[in-house]
Amino acid sequence: MQDFNLAEHVLAAGLASPDKLALAVVSPTGADRWSHARLRAAVLGTATGLRERGLTPGDRVLLRIGNEPAFPVAYLACIAAGLIPVPTSAMLTAREVTKIAGEITHALTIAGEGIDLPEGDPAPVMPVAELAEMASLPPAEFDRGSADRLAYIVYTSGTSGRPRAVMHAHRAILARQMMFDGWYGLKPSDRLLHAGAFNWTFTLGTGLMDPWTAGATALIPADGTAIEQIPLLARRNGATIIAGAPGVFRRMLRADWAPLPDLRHGLTAGERLDPELRRAWKDRTGTELHEAMGMSECSTFLSGSPARPAPEGSAGYPQPGRRVAILSDEGEPLPPGQPGVLAVHRSDPGLFLGYLGQPEETAAKFQGEWFLTGDLAVQAVDGAISTLGRADDMMNAGGFRVAPAEVEDVLVPVPGAGDVAVTELPVPGASIIAAFWTGPATPEAMRAAAEAGLARYKQPREFIPIEALPRTPTGKINRRALREAHRKDA
Repeated sequence: MQDFNLAEHVLAAGLASPDKLALAVVSPTGADRWSHARLRAAVLGTATGLRERGLTPGDRVLLRIGNEPAFPVAYLACIAAGLIPVPTSAMLTAREVTKIAGEITHALTIAGEGIDLPEGDPAPVMPVAELAEMASLPPAEFDRGSADRLAYIVYTSGTSGRPRAVMHAHRAILARQMMFDGWYGLKPSDRLLHAGAFNWTFTLGTGLMDPWTAGATALIPADGTAIEQIPLLARRNGATIIAGAPGVFRRMLRADWAPLPDLRHGLTAGERLDPELRRAWKDRTGTELHEAMGMSECSTFLSGSPARPAPEGSAGYPQPGRRVAILSDEGEPLPPGQPGVLAVHRSDPGLFLGYLGQPEETAAKFQGEWFLTGDLAVQAVDGAISTLGRADDMMNAGGFRVAPAEVEDVLVPVPGAGDVAVTELPVPGASIIAAFWTGPATPEAMRAAAEAGLARYKQPREFIPIEALPRTPTGKINRRALREAHRKDA
């Protein structure tokens, strides 16, 4: 495909209904509403303004913008103009973003008020307030070209090491359409409320780009909205789908709120969905939670959906159009029932172009025609895939490999367990399995559940209550941090 632009593709559906609501930033006191026409005008006017600053196709733009509509407008405007946006979390410190700035060689930083900026950065800084002025400029023409050319750069969360700069092509947006039926059940009439911040890539894709591509409406809670208020906002604004990390749904369930008459189902990703949470959500709302699995290097590729819910305990099925396999150590596809490394075929349009400046690390992620996700998994006869944890999170118990999920699934249902995580914990001369939980459940209750539900070698040797589980900026459990905080061989 040689005449393509990601931003043009995202905004195309809005041409058919320019006055329809594209985006509402909602709060208990009101909403900031954007029609498809207003969104398109802001994006293309901003693209004109960026070109007038002297930026040319291929230039990189560091986005340091908080939880506000300016974030997706700047992101799409850069892509429309042929620039390469590098979206970053507003939570990053000056030290962290200085490291990023040193890697990407950017021509401009767009900065929100109060957001940490790179130290000693030679690139000019444009205050985010200037975007509003650019919105009224004449619309730019889309920069079109090969769908395989670089469109944007995102950073991995760094849970298994240092964050990496992941380069994605314009074609990545085409891969996302496999989710519309394979995960979302998304319709133009939907109003999708995403509980995350604008500058989280899960929100940027699932919460904004995909509804706009489908001609649907995106609802985003205003900055500072408590998670416990999301059901109220969903009810007031007619949300038909709610999306967020599993921890978001867990916190919502702890609050009191009225039924949600318009809700069709929920969508969750970012970390593994435990079966107990899925059951609790269905008991409370009468609707399903549909989980998807993906990663920074590829859009989600495994999921349950309204048309084909995932069997309990599994991550779901490969989305229609995806080629997914479970590989042996030799790189050969394994039959159902045999655990191995989860892999995606290198022909997937959502697969990244590579890690910026790291050709050797990019090559190491491939084995023949397969991209290795680093996750261990097993496939059932019906095609459903269950994940067994990150390969580097696998625990060794007396010579046996144990996946954290095997143990956590037994401990989560304990009354008062709260949030649960297990990891291999170094101790002098060896290592053990340790369990951590945040609720009021006693160590004796947790141990009893482990003894009743797990083989002896899978049972944790230590049970450690803590106030909160360490998490990455995207909400995933940070097992590395757990290990480092509680290791006993120092």
